[in-house]
Amino acid sequence: MMIRVSKALLLFALGFYYTLVVFNNTNDYNSNLTFVRHVLLMDTTYPGNHGMWRAIHAPAIPFMFFASIVCWEIVTGVLLWWAGVRLIRNLHASAAVFNAAKKLGVIALTLSLLMWLSAFLSVGNEWFLMWQSKEWSGESGADHMFAIAGIILLYLVMPDVEGQA
Repeated sequence: MMIRVSKALLLFALGFYYTLVVFNNTNDYNSNLTFVRHVLLMDTTYPGNHGMWRAIHAPAIPFMFFASIVCWEIVTGVLLWWAGVRLIRNLHASAAVFNAAKKLGVIALTLSLLMWLSAFLSVGNEWFLMWQSKEWSGESGADHMFAIAGIILLYLVMPDVEGQA
């Protein structure tokens, strides 16, 4: 039973994290949009780097990037909370039913991994060279969150067997 509870609690904990992220991104909108704007402008990357042609100067594009990230975070957070509830509702179910209830958690965690890997590490960090900026790099945070979501996903998909309920 404790293993099942721990899987649900980890989904809730990551759902709580996303709730705080969305709160901060919407409550302190200008700071977070400024972060995205500087990453896309590449204005604090190494001087004279040959990737500056990638910089985006159109003022509407950073808002579109920021809005898509916040929407992605909202969807991921809601799915994480919902997945945790599904696991709690199936705590005493058979192993087959409990394992089937994990599917939503797998989807939510995959969305989380895709956001950190695709949006932050691939697009932000490598395409817009965010790693070169001392002021506007989210690389460390993205690395941490990718690892956390990945570890939770690996733990979640470990099959539950009869006798754990």
